[in-house]
Amino acid sequence: MALRFNTHVVSNLAKEQKLEDVDKVLWLVKEYRLNPGSNLVYNVRIEGLYKLKRTRELKDLYREMLSKGMMPDWVIYNLLIVGFCKEGMLEEAKRVYEEMGKKRVVPGEGQCYFSLIHYLCQGEDFEAAMGVYKHAMVKNWMPGFKTMKMLVNGLVKN
Repeated sequence: MALRFNTHVVSNLAKEQKLEDVDKVLWLVKEYRLNPGSNLVYNVRIEGLYKLKRTRELKDLYREMLSKGMMPDWVIYNLLIVGFCKEGMLEEAKRVYEEMGKKRVVPGEGQCYFSLIHYLCQGEDFEAAMGVYKHAMVKNWMPGFKTMKMLVNGLVKN
């Protein structure tokens, strides 16, 4: 019988942005062969890196997760997409969004759609923004007025 690790410790450390301590705790978890829970530990670590705006490390952690055969959930995809957008890495955000669709991961909320639409409009990639908007529409999710106005004005201009 494997012991199950209480992830609240890791979550609280990440909220306090003590990522070095998170890594130490996770090393102990691995050393003592405790079961940390599949995606939850990755979610916590990715969220911590996102808050610290360390997107490149976030991307490495995501790749590590994939290499271990783990399936990212919508929370991880949302953090990746919004993080890449905020750092101006729109091509990377679009790639992650496309991968999310290929793996049929459905966002639990519309924020990743709205952020991606907003930043694509800022980058004047209105066609891509419209494609993302169509996916959000299927779920009856609507971005805010400012984002919609940017999208409509950009499409009209083109």
